[in-house]
Amino acid sequence: MRKSIWLNAVLGCFIACGLPALTASRAVSAERLKLSFGIVERSVSVDSLETYARTGQVNDELAAYFKYVPEESRGELREALLAPIDLDAVKISQFLYSPIGEKLLETLSQVVQSEFRNRGTTNRNKLRRSSGFYGTRAALILAASKKNNFNIINILRKFPSKTISIDLFRSLEIGLRARNIINRTQKAVKLINEKSIEEANNQTVSNNVISNVLERGRFTYTKRSVTLNDVSRTRTFPVDIYLPGTTKTSPVVVISHGLGSDRTSFAYLAEYLASRGFVVAVPEHPGSNAQQLQALLGGIADTVTEPREFVDRPLDVKYILDYMERLSNSDSEYKQRFNMEQVGVIGQSFGGYTALALAGAEINFDNLQKSCPVNENTLNVSLLLQCQALSLPESDYQLSDPRIKAAVAINPVDSSVYGQEGLSKINIPVMIVAGTADNVAPAYPEQIVPFTWLTNENKYLVLMNGGTHFSVIAESPDSSIPVPSQVIGPSPNLARDYTNYLALAMFKTYAVNNQDYRRFLNANHINAVGQDKLFLRVVKELDGDKLK
Repeated sequence: MRKSIWLNAVLGCFIACGLPALTASRAVSAERLKLSFGIVERSVSVDSLETYARTGQVNDELAAYFKYVPEESRGELREALLAPIDLDAVKISQFLYSPIGEKLLETLSQVVQSEFRNRGTTNRNKLRRSSGFYGTRAALILAASKKNNFNIINILRKFPSKTISIDLFRSLEIGLRARNIINRTQKAVKLINEKSIEEANNQTVSNNVISNVLERGRFTYTKRSVTLNDVSRTRTFPVDIYLPGTTKTSPVVVISHGLGSDRTSFAYLAEYLASRGFVVAVPEHPGSNAQQLQALLGGIADTVTEPREFVDRPLDVKYILDYMERLSNSDSEYKQRFNMEQVGVIGQSFGGYTALALAGAEINFDNLQKSCPVNENTLNVSLLLQCQALSLPESDYQLSDPRIKAAVAINPVDSSVYGQEGLSKINIPVMIVAGTADNVAPAYPEQIVPFTWLTNENKYLVLMNGGTHFSVIAESPDSSIPVPSQVIGPSPNLARDYTNYLALAMFKTYAVNNQDYRRFLNANHINAVGQDKLFLRVVKELDGDKLK
């Protein structure tokens, strides 16, 4: 048995989105879990669960339930019940009082309720929902109030009721929805993996060739940090520019970080591309970076990000390119250093959205109207972010940039904010990278299906089998929220090597127009790069009808 779906969703948003403070008094401690299915109810004590988690002992009370739990999954259940969650009460309360946090609590309250008295059907239903909402929020905050006390068992114990009712019927509905998504995902992953192997034609690829591409290039580089001020938007933001040690005109790549991250998250990629002869610009988007997350945690901000970030992020990149173009034309130090006819953009998560906007994707307000507000049973956490774009004034925002010749979007959030109509506007080469274990922007709805909506000729869907939403992100030295290893996934260093490889192959081929690199994008080479528990597969075409 895996950790519950809701816990994964909450954990995913804690880390992806960040976490107004709450002072909660100690309430009655929960002693039992009541599991209900229609008119049938059974209960189990929290003590029994904790004893099992600590010792592995299954008493008579649990035995009736554990016959349905496969033996090989019990170890994972024990670990999940006591696994520490490294977040404190302030961070938890900040997040749970944010719009995204409250939306997740609404979903949980459909399944988890406190004990309540019969007050008539209508009032009872309202009370049932609110008791689950407020009870879950209180339990999460109280459990996090003491160091090393934040785990599932202690969350249960902090619930403000002697009995917690778990509605198995609602759980089953959510579980069936999850199973449907999982089945579709597995079917799609199997189809893509098989198609990629077929396209490879079993041709042998030299390990030396792969190793040479993964290694850093011959250029030394320097990093220069500047602060740009776009007066027209009253927006100031820092940019790191990596300059390869050459006097020749160099192609340009811009890297856009994800929500709640910063420009250090992809310093490894910037350094690698600079060593390969690219000038690399890495902006920090001020309304959706780590500093914004800190403002949320400190009570200065009341939201993870403002809707305007859907517009400002791509405009940040356009402003950087304008700035570099001015330098290249007028500053003697940078004279003819930047080739503004050979530009690529790469981004992850919200940065993936940004890369696709610059490539030509358009915000689809009609699609957002249909998709938002988010269904209370959604398992796609990224929709909570995407639906914020609906608060923007409807306009033709002109976010694309003709200087960009190729784009790479890693774990992008795009299904609702762009939809099929919005993504079909892209007409430059684009690569979408999906992690099959991504619980924040799930591969099937956010990358695999949207890939089938692309109409441009040169497009690639790369599956990082075993990859999560955080596999390719380097931990920031200033990060206040540690990412658990199980959330990062296996072999993060290997995932970053893959990112280097894919970015180099894509930008050399389509931004620089060096056709010698096209072979590194075919299935023979990409399949050969993959190793161990984390491996790559690629397709250039995918029949959407076969995914249904």
